[in-house]
Amino acid sequence: MEPHGRASDAVLEATVSSVELDSSRRTVNGIDLHVVAAGDESAPLVVLLHGFPEFWYGWRRVIGPLVDAGYRVVVPDQRGYNRSEKPDGVGSYRLTELTRDVVELIGTEDRERAAVVGHDWGGMVAWSVAAHHPEVVDRLTIVNAPHPTAYQRQLVSNPAQLRRSWYALWFQVPWLPERVARYDDYRVLERALRGTAAPGTVRDDELARYRRAWDRTGALTAMLNWYRAAARYPPRSPTEPIEPPTLVVWGEDDVALVPSLAVDSAMLCADGRLELLPETSHWVPHEAPARLTDEILAHLAA
Repeated sequence: MEPHGRASDAVLEATVSSVELDSSRRTVNGIDLHVVAAGDESAPLVVLLHGFPEFWYGWRRVIGPLVDAGYRVVVPDQRGYNRSEKPDGVGSYRLTELTRDVVELIGTEDRERAAVVGHDWGGMVAWSVAAHHPEVVDRLTIVNAPHPTAYQRQLVSNPAQLRRSWYALWFQVPWLPERVARYDDYRVLERALRGTAAPGTVRDDELARYRRAWDRTGALTAMLNWYRAAARYPPRSPTEPIEPPTLVVWGEDDVALVPSLAVDSAMLCADGRLELLPETSHWVPHEAPARLTDEILAHLAA
């Protein structure tokens, strides 16, 4: 692991003005991850995991309030994204590898356990960490990411969810999704963020940061390989209830996931609580960051 240092990148300096950010590269599970961290290194640890098509920046409105509340916050660019390493091959993006990344990331903080928060694909990784390595998770918070067992059941039994998941099937095609995503300055990915969120959620300057992340060499293929690996190497679904205390926060206006997934997911936890956010889309960390932070803090303090 490289030593922590004050972030010199102007992007970091301009995004979370209330706290000082550290930017480092950490070797975990045989690859280098770019990691942004903030807060007292001895404070209780919270790990925030982003989803598709984002990077650490998706948590920018949550980092500061968590630090101000007395927590150490660590936010990686997950493998394949933005400034993190982009290993070759679909198999490099199996859920088992993504899970091990997070387990070892917690270790780089000289900790045995952490609170883990995940949104979208970051939530899927968080479910996996809690299911297969519960010893490293103090408390789990999931934001609009279904428990894998609940998702599989809905795909089989609910045509509406199958229709909403069409894009994951499209991503299985080699090279063509990359070409389509890159067309017209990443217009498809722009629509994935702006077109499914409340109007005005993503500003032009914010979108420019995402475009820079998408434009990094190898990033598009790596990001899409998360979906390809899920199809080619189906993850092992948990057979037991999720052990760590779990909070599921769910924006009800999610266009990709049916609302019943939220209820089903919470019920698959030994100690689960569900908070539904009406008139909120899939992009809860962007649309309702204050409410989300309050829910996370209440869960951590419970």
